[in-house]
Amino acid sequence: MKKLFLLFGVMLSTVALAQPKPKPAMGWKDVLNWKAIPSFGGTQLSPDGQWYAYVLATYESDAELIIQKTSDTTKYVYPIGTPSFPQISFSDNSKWVAFKVFAKNKDKKAAAKPGGKPIPDKVFLVELASNKKTEFDRVKSFAFNGEKASHLALLLTASGGAGPSAGGGDAAKGTDLLLHDLGSSKTQNVGNVAEMGFDKSGNWLAMTIDANEKAGNGVQLRNMTTGVTLTMDNDKARYQSLNWTEKGDGLALLKSVKDEKYKNERVGVLGIKNFGTMPELVTYDPKSDSLGFPKGMTVSPNRTPYWSEDLGRLFFGVHKLELAKKEEKKPAAAPKDTTKKLSDAEKLAKIKADTTVKTLEDLQKALAKVKTDSTKAVASADKKDDTEKPEVTIWNWQDKRLQSRQQIQETQDKNQNYVSMYDVAAKKFVQLADSSVKSISIAPKQLYGIGTDNSEYELESSLDGRNYVDVYVTELKTGKREKVRTKHYLPNFWSGAQPSPDGTKFIYWEGTNYWVYDMTTKNSRNLTEKVPTSFVDVDDDHNQQTPPQGAVGWSSDSKSVLLSDGWDIWQVPTDEKDTKGKALVAVNLTQNGKKDKIRYDQRYQLDPEEKGIDLKKPLYLHTYGEWTKKSGVARLDIGKTITVKPLLWQDAAVGSLSKAKKAETFVFAKETFTQPRQYFVTTSAELGGEKQLTKNAPLLEKFAWSAGTRLVDYVSDKGDTLQGALFLPAGYEQGKKYPTVVYYYEKLSQTLHNFANPAYSGTGWNPSIYTSNGYAVFIPDIVYKLNDPGMSAVWCVLPAVKAALKTGVIDEAKIGIHGHSWGGYQTSFLITQTNMFKAAAAGAPLTDMISMYNLIYKNSGTSNGQIFEGSQGRLVAPWENWDAYNRNSPIYHVKKVQTPLLLLHNDADGAVDFTQGVEYYTALRRLKKPVVMVQYKGENHGLAKQPNRKDYSVRMMEFFDHFLKGKPAPEWWSKGVPRLEMEQHIEGRIFEN
Repeated sequence: MKKLFLLFGVMLSTVALAQPKPKPAMGWKDVLNWKAIPSFGGTQLSPDGQWYAYVLATYESDAELIIQKTSDTTKYVYPIGTPSFPQISFSDNSKWVAFKVFAKNKDKKAAAKPGGKPIPDKVFLVELASNKKTEFDRVKSFAFNGEKASHLALLLTASGGAGPSAGGGDAAKGTDLLLHDLGSSKTQNVGNVAEMGFDKSGNWLAMTIDANEKAGNGVQLRNMTTGVTLTMDNDKARYQSLNWTEKGDGLALLKSVKDEKYKNERVGVLGIKNFGTMPELVTYDPKSDSLGFPKGMTVSPNRTPYWSEDLGRLFFGVHKLELAKKEEKKPAAAPKDTTKKLSDAEKLAKIKADTTVKTLEDLQKALAKVKTDSTKAVASADKKDDTEKPEVTIWNWQDKRLQSRQQIQETQDKNQNYVSMYDVAAKKFVQLADSSVKSISIAPKQLYGIGTDNSEYELESSLDGRNYVDVYVTELKTGKREKVRTKHYLPNFWSGAQPSPDGTKFIYWEGTNYWVYDMTTKNSRNLTEKVPTSFVDVDDDHNQQTPPQGAVGWSSDSKSVLLSDGWDIWQVPTDEKDTKGKALVAVNLTQNGKKDKIRYDQRYQLDPEEKGIDLKKPLYLHTYGEWTKKSGVARLDIGKTITVKPLLWQDAAVGSLSKAKKAETFVFAKETFTQPRQYFVTTSAELGGEKQLTKNAPLLEKFAWSAGTRLVDYVSDKGDTLQGALFLPAGYEQGKKYPTVVYYYEKLSQTLHNFANPAYSGTGWNPSIYTSNGYAVFIPDIVYKLNDPGMSAVWCVLPAVKAALKTGVIDEAKIGIHGHSWGGYQTSFLITQTNMFKAAAAGAPLTDMISMYNLIYKNSGTSNGQIFEGSQGRLVAPWENWDAYNRNSPIYHVKKVQTPLLLLHNDADGAVDFTQGVEYYTALRRLKKPVVMVQYKGENHGLAKQPNRKDYSVRMMEFFDHFLKGKPAPEWWSKGVPRLEMEQHIEGRIFEN
């Protein structure tokens, strides 16, 4: 028996030894080395689908680019420094890849210090078959020559690292352009190039030359087959804004010359077409068109010119010429002072001779008088008219835009220009937009222009946040303009005009329906009144009337539009009858969306050059389960029969579908809260048999991570059926309760499957770090009732938390809440209505709805009033319902606060004024409530500077650790930090790689 016990003990010991060591929680310092694929620009698929490139970037160490084959395990890895934005390009034949290599992080930091010099970027060119690398230094931009794929062009920065325009003003903008022959590996240098661009085929390279003294300036075309360079125009001028047509059969640009009469330059338009042995140059110089072109104006350099599709017209902008100020006459030289300056002895003699000097005071006056008299003549001669001008802004009640808005838009207003055109054959200039209709959008095929004017409604819109415009149609051939809609209401983006691919019609929203306007017949027709569904976005709870669901798009034949009712996609014909007189009816293409509560919420545009939706090809649609949170991709085929086939449908966030340009190779992504986004490749049009391409977030396995998610269903106090996403802590054990942070911002339960890369955010919040450190995180949905934005949070959040408590995951005695901006408002309000929460952190909160209504949204210069009435505030004007403002303002309930509050509010906040945080802080302080406000100097609505992000992230977790985990309170909370000790306090908290 003794031996048996000994054996059993050895077995237990062996089992204990075999158990894996618990993984550590991820700390804020660990974020520094976290590698992940950037959200934007971090991936690319080669045109032939055989290669895939992706970037793994970090915070304070260098990134790397991985280039790998999609069909096998071939992989190349390149360090690329610390990119601000990755730049990767495959050649059109997929034989080459070029990418930017940036300065290393440590070198960037050194360069940023006083006396440091900027470090220019490099470009690496890699031959994919051999992994042969060629380096190029000091590269500003680069491009392969389109479909020809014979050369790589590299525009360099000026030597020393500064850009070509570093001199500013009239300094030459040209620099060296390298043309690298991919076949021979030979490189040619072309000097003084300011801009360059290849046509689509890659047969032609356009270059603008900009040299010192404008010597040899012009526009040149290089034939990439023969190597011959043609100078199409040259002058003592500046050439800019190169713009090829999409087909590559036309090139437009601007030519600017100085005129001493004006502050701005005189600008003309150049067009080049008929690219044969000798391309044709078209010029339009407004100065030579005294009859057709408006006086006192010129072509604007602030709008890129372009050709019409038929190469018959050039489109560009025009703006006013501003007269140069006449040189003020220099004041006449002051007459020489002929007054003899007195010597000290003479001054003393003069004073002695003055019999009025009786006292010490008299002596001081005499001395001053002598000094004044001796310099009076000189001072008089030097006197200038230096009258100071007042610095004043006048705010008038009739201003259509607030003065603050005008200040924000001052540069935009100065650059205001009006779209115009030049008919080449008729040699005729036509101004299409003007001061009465400033905005005109040219419809496809350039037959019509759709203009809008809000001048009659701009003042009212700036007050209540409801936008209206008059809509005009201009016939471009003649310039004839006609108003087709008066006071057209724009409750959201989708309610404006959306033109057809053939450029003859547009759809728009009115009331509760989509309409179509035919610009050729000048007739309108209600498209959706007979469709057995509603296209009103009933989930939009802003204070706008019947906003529409978004349009999916026009069919490529312009005979129908695809519209979403929020669930299904409908094909709606734009004509009442077909050519045989048969009535045309709308068709529900997806069928089961509303029935099965699946949203077909996005169409993937797999061909970036498409013109409308080709219904003869399969349509790939993103799908989302409203209540299951599943997502996927479905394929829609429209033929004699309509079929919808689910291709992917998973408990994950599935999306980002793309297709190779020249192959049936597809890439898509999927992620969950516990598994980072990974990209998968397949050659199946049904997306089967996928292969994982990426290894995103490679450090994930080193740390403790969330154990998973739960979906919590609940009903608000007002009867709304809602959901919340519950994220389990690392090491979760069934039956054990955990400290929990509740986070919210309107509706976010759809993020249940979103992976959150550990990061220093602008708000200090990151759910992955909290779950890694033993917290549960709960994110409930909030829907809003008019005139009760604060109470809506109470009606939704409290029942959500009560429902989440039933899961057994949350420790009811250790719940904290956090939100930023609008979420910060919800936080600051909730703690006035409940003591459910043990700690609260509010970032940039609105706290006094009355004073907030009348403040300026400084980032845009607009009034908060229009945001309150027409957007997120969901309130009427305060004088229409003072009680609603009082009822929903945290400041008016401040006496009821019992929850310790950590406030973040920055002095340069341009969204929620700093005074909102100060009001709440000082009121709480006056009432001796536990509150700390953290302010970062010069920061806006969120934290932008990395040191500040790191600092606040740590502080917020220290705050929650104390109140929800019982850790010792940090001294900055318990005692505060005197100003004179602040520097020492900060020094002890800094962490870097």
